[in-house]
Amino acid sequence: MLKLAATGQKVVLIERSAKMYGGSCINIACIPTKTLITSALRRHEENPAAEYFRQAVRCRDEFIAKLNSVNYGMLEGKITLIDGFARFTAPHTLAVTPSAGRPNDVTLEGVDGAKGEEFEITADTIIVNTGTIPARPEIPGIDLEGVYDSTTIQHVDPLPQRLVIVGASFVGLEFAAMFSGFGSEVTVVNRSERFLPRVDEDVAGLVQEVMESQGVRFLMGQDTKSITRKGSELAVQVGADEVFADAVLVAAGRTPATAGLGLEAAGVELDDRGFVKVDEKLRTSVEGIYAVGDINGGPQFTYLSFDDNRVLESTLLKKGNRTTADRVAVPNTTFLDPPLAMVGLTEAQARETGREIRVLAKKIAEIPVMPRPKILGKPQGMAKVIVDATSDEILGAALYCVDSQELINLVAQTMRLGGTWSSLRDGIWTHPASTEVFNGLV
Repeated sequence: MLKLAATGQKVVLIERSAKMYGGSCINIACIPTKTLITSALRRHEENPAAEYFRQAVRCRDEFIAKLNSVNYGMLEGKITLIDGFARFTAPHTLAVTPSAGRPNDVTLEGVDGAKGEEFEITADTIIVNTGTIPARPEIPGIDLEGVYDSTTIQHVDPLPQRLVIVGASFVGLEFAAMFSGFGSEVTVVNRSERFLPRVDEDVAGLVQEVMESQGVRFLMGQDTKSITRKGSELAVQVGADEVFADAVLVAAGRTPATAGLGLEAAGVELDDRGFVKVDEKLRTSVEGIYAVGDINGGPQFTYLSFDDNRVLESTLLKKGNRTTADRVAVPNTTFLDPPLAMVGLTEAQARETGREIRVLAKKIAEIPVMPRPKILGKPQGMAKVIVDATSDEILGAALYCVDSQELINLVAQTMRLGGTWSSLRDGIWTHPASTEVFNGLV
């Protein structure tokens, strides 16, 4: 937006909530949750759990408020900001309803008396970036007090002594690790028998084993049939049994935030999951309308949303020819204790390609040349790299260890640049450093 404005174009940003400047990552997702996870990992047994959690939430809120303010300040005075809701009434026309909150001093040609009254904006270029919201499966009792989603659970009060999490998704597991660290008794219920189905079984099995050793209980292959209130408790019907809790977190994925946008009035096509269809340049089915971020149905990672902006810059400002097809070896991390980071193919996927492969895997505790995790008192986990046996090309990796969120970027960059496994294995790394994991996988 700022780059478009710098070229002299008139840019308007319509944000439904004043609390969301900077997007989901900064305000309700990546940053606040990782802030809480870090606080949980720092808690000592002597810290009173309930008060420690309240203080952690206060620190989270203060930090996020600063980030929100900084992001608003970056835009203020450079583009037109409107707190309110917009919906399409035609392909290039939006009906905008300003909301209460910050004054909406709209200074657009042809727009008068904008405060509190619906008005129209027309534009040649419209970018849809409404993101996703937590999915709400049809579970009787999901609307009861004490049942939360991934946003609202961050302000649960008091800290639940017993927490049931419906869904063993990556998000659900992060909250399981978090609340277990804060001192809650955590039970994770998942309808699938397979734990972490997108991860190789040896890695997934170890993740489950470590989390269980940290106090998290898993009920796999079980349906959550209902949630009812019984006195001061919530009773979660799991199969034929009841699991009692002080709070329930429903972590069943996310759905596109398209309700009320009027996309049908614009002629914008959706896919069978309800996400906005885009091509490799993020163009929708309507010329001049683009969709970026989670709303376009790609992997829901902040760094890919950031890269969407690079693609848009290339398209709208005629700077290069960047597309989403340029994305190779995109890594991801789930912030457990230790974090689980992955890139490329799993062993199972690599074998399906028909290539001859080498699998290099060791538990972290068994890698003598990697002392850093032991120094930190975190020897759990394992490292696994999949290599083409003929070309020495890295096909994929799963790193479940201290600092894996950093290590995986080195693997991904090596893959993108066409480097070999040997170049990582024989690298000269500082000592003691987690990077030495690559020296130890022989």
